[in-house]
Amino acid sequence: MRAAVCHRLGTPDGIATEAVPRPTPGPGEALIRVHAAAVNLPDVLIAAGRYQVPVPPPFTPGSEFAGVVVAVGPQVTGVRVGDRVAGDVMSGAFAQYVAAPADALIPVPAGVDLTTAAASWVCHLTAYNALRSIANITPGERLVVLGAAGGVGLATVELGALLGARVVAAASSPEKLAACKERGAEFLIDYERTPLRDAIRAAVGGADVVVDPVGGRYSEAALRTLGWGGRFVTVGYASGEIPRIPLNLLLLKGMIVRGFELRTFPRFEPELAARDRAELAELLATGRVAPLVGARFPLAETSAALLHVAERRAIGKVVLDMTDGDETGSEA
Repeated sequence: MRAAVCHRLGTPDGIATEAVPRPTPGPGEALIRVHAAAVNLPDVLIAAGRYQVPVPPPFTPGSEFAGVVVAVGPQVTGVRVGDRVAGDVMSGAFAQYVAAPADALIPVPAGVDLTTAAASWVCHLTAYNALRSIANITPGERLVVLGAAGGVGLATVELGALLGARVVAAASSPEKLAACKERGAEFLIDYERTPLRDAIRAAVGGADVVVDPVGGRYSEAALRTLGWGGRFVTVGYASGEIPRIPLNLLLLKGMIVRGFELRTFPRFEPELAARDRAELAELLATGRVAPLVGARFPLAETSAALLHVAERRAIGKVVLDMTDGDETGSEA
């Protein structure tokens, strides 16, 4: 099969597409013919050797995918050849085939195409978990979303508006803010040109919830706009800088700061994770939410796709197309 391979840790230009052995599903695994794979910031960090869980080279990067099951290993129940599924792995998704734990695969609802499925789960599930289970957001609350045009950010804007929040989208360009407005943001802030703290207060007086996938210099400014009992949810550090928050800010306003990581949440909160996943699946199946795919690349241009995300040029999701439009996931 064809796969993107990282032979050395570093910048995305060191990743090449080449022929590698097709994986064989082991016990409890299914083999999926990948239709589409989404490119996320952790893929960039893993390839650079900067992720909290290291992956030694050589390896095939990529975590989020959707496709069709073509084989199953021993001890697999509940998944059959021909099933349309989505899933995520630590690495290996930027390839024509990927082996993944069968019990972690998600059935793709009828009417949802595989590209949409590949672009939905990591970012939309992160956003939904953060809003629904971590922030416990309620209708009418003022929600500030940093990095609002990225994958997680735009999903948070869309889902926050759907859950009835008054969404303040903060992003770095007029083009990105236009996408946020289309997804339901009520207030738009270009934080490259406007002091963030002042702009939030001018728009809504203050925030009840902040969701931050960016980190860096904007985190404290947004946190300072929270009122008594406000909730700040940190979900990533796209800026490359982990912020240092003065704890006296939390003390004075009774604020709550919580972290969220999609990989570990189901282990520690299985009931909440299952509820959120089922609710999001229903929203996707009924078309009430859908990811914005802002850029598509063929598998051969994996390095360019990773660079597109690394340089923060992405609006919405970036997707690798593995099948040249073949929705069936047929053999290649």
